[in-house]
Amino acid sequence: MAEALTIRDARAADAAACAEIYRPHVTDSWVSFELEAPDSAEMARRIAQYGASHAWLVAERGGAIAGYAYGSPHRTRAAYATSCDVAIYVSAAALRSGIGRALYGALLARLKAKGFHAAFAGITQPNSASVALHEACGFSPVGIYREVGWKMSAWRDVGWWQRVL
Repeated sequence: MAEALTIRDARAADAAACAEIYRPHVTDSWVSFELEAPDSAEMARRIAQYGASHAWLVAERGGAIAGYAYGSPHRTRAAYATSCDVAIYVSAAALRSGIGRALYGALLARLKAKGFHAAFAGITQPNSASVALHEACGFSPVGIYREVGWKMSAWRDVGWWQRVL
């Protein structure tokens, strides 16, 4: 029997686990456009900032963090204030176990309750697993930024998906 999954607000003590989940997305793939993986102190700063302004949730199973999702500002101009960006990262050991859907279900409900109207997700291409997750969670494609980032010795496209909350 699988251990119960708990979705909860992230706290500073979760920063090291979140940084560890995120690290390979920065160092070993083009999924993240960061070039250096943030340490736990930086991750704690992000958890505090985005947890206060939007939401930062973790999925915990068996006492371990298996994934996290958060909302952040979409753009800085005032008229964008009710739109937000969202991101989700699941540990390699927990992929395809329903954690992504559970995290997004909780995150999107939280963002809607906070008054956000639309959520946007940028997905570096190709990434069929992330596209499938976002579409299963009600996101629709809205466009592609072509050759918007240079990572791992190649230009990378970023597709954008939107969900009205």
